[in-house]
Parts: sequence; C-alpha cells; structure tokens
Amino acid sequence: AHQIITEAFSREVITPGVTTTQDVSWWIRERFRELRLGNWFHPSVSIQRSEKSKNNGDIILRGDLLHCDIGITYLRLNTDTQEHAYVLREGESDAPHGLKEALKLGNRLQDILIGEFKQGRTGNEILAAALKKAKEAGLKASIYSHPLGFHGHAAGPTIGLWDNQVNVPGKGDYRLYYNTCYAIELNIRTNLAEWGG
Repeated sequence: AHQIITEAFSREVITPGVTTTQDVSWWIRERFRELRLGNWFHPSVSIQRSEKSKNNGDIILRGDLLHCDIGITYLRLNTDTQEHAYVLREGESDAPHGLKEALKLGNRLQDILIGEFKQGRTGNEILAAALKKAKEAGLKASIYSHPLGFHGHAAGPTIGLWDNQVNVPGKGDYRLYYNTCYAIELNIRTNLAEWGG
C-alpha cells in the first residue's frame, strides 16, 4: 500500500495545476488492477489547503496537502491505509514548518492511542483513556479506529466514530484481544501560521 501511494503522489502521476484528485484515485485503482490486487473500497484522494486557495475544486495545486485512503484485499485480508503528502510550491525544498509540526502532533496521538491498547479493554475504554491523555497533552483529537481482517471493518471493538467521540453502543463494548489488527484512524486539529491560523 505504501509503495502504491508513493508512486501515486509522485511527479510521474501528478502535475500541479492539471491533475485532479479523481485522476489520482483512478490511477491508484488501475495500479491495483495491474498488480492483481483487490480492493474493498474505491481509493479516495482529497485536498486540504489554505482558505485563500479553496476556489479551485479538485485540481491539485502547489501548496496543497493531499490525503489518500486506500484499502487493498490480499490473501483474503484487508488493509486500510491513509497517508498525507505536501505538494511543494515553486522554490520550496521541504514542507512548511507548521505542517511538519502538525504531523508530529498526529504521530503523538497515534502513540497515545496504541499505548491504550490493552487486552481485555473495550473499544469505549480505549477511546476514553486515549482522549483523556490527548487532552492532557493539549491535543484537539478525534479517534475513529476499527478492526481489520477478512472484512474491512472486521470483528472486534470499534474505537470511536468520526461523529461519536464519547461512547459507541454495541460495537464499542467489544473487548480487545491479542493477535488482532486495527486501522489507526484519527486526526488532530491545529492552526497553521503558514495558512493564516
């Protein structure tokens, strides 16, 4: 999955000002086909950009932060992989400092969440403990993780939902067991000085 995303976010696939998010989504889908990989949902590519640049629809521009979400099926098991990439502006050799700091905050939240994965805990217990630690760390966090396996949303505890950060009745009450796999899906909200925040 990571190699396909690296290819998809490369200069070979994306020409800023020309390529659309749909072009990249379909490139990923075709790459799956070439590699004889199944997928359990259509790849998605989206754009985050500063307010002053939001009027160009889904055409990828320099200075955009790209996000993708892909799910490969291989040997009957499913992945759920999300990554970000920054499209350098003319004259830039690296992403802006604020974006790199935001990534560090997101990585910190990942560490907090997986640190709360303890056998026997319910998804709701993991969610509450992780959100408490995130708040103590000053993070504006949202967690919406789920088990993976023979199904993209497999058997096991749901750990938050994008629209429910308190308690997920039923699926959030399932317990975590060893030898299970999870999509670590979450986000943090922060202001970026480079985007006027």
